Amino acid sequence: MNSTIWLALALVLVLEGLGPLLFPRLWKRMVLSISQQPDTLLRRFGGGLVVAGVVIYYMLTKTIN
Repeated sequence: MNSTIWLALALVLVLEGLGPLLFPRLWKRMVLSISQQPDTLLRRFGGGLVVAGVVIYYMLTKTIN
């Protein structure tokens, strides 16, 4: 795999790990709150994240090449 993909994965892991590391109680409340949301809202949010990720990836590949 390209080293850029590994860098992106590493950054995602670092950012995702900061919440439970620095604010475990707040992180638990957030996860509990998210788990109580309706499925349609979670699907829309997840879809938005996927679209944003694809757009960022596309922009980065166009900028690098």
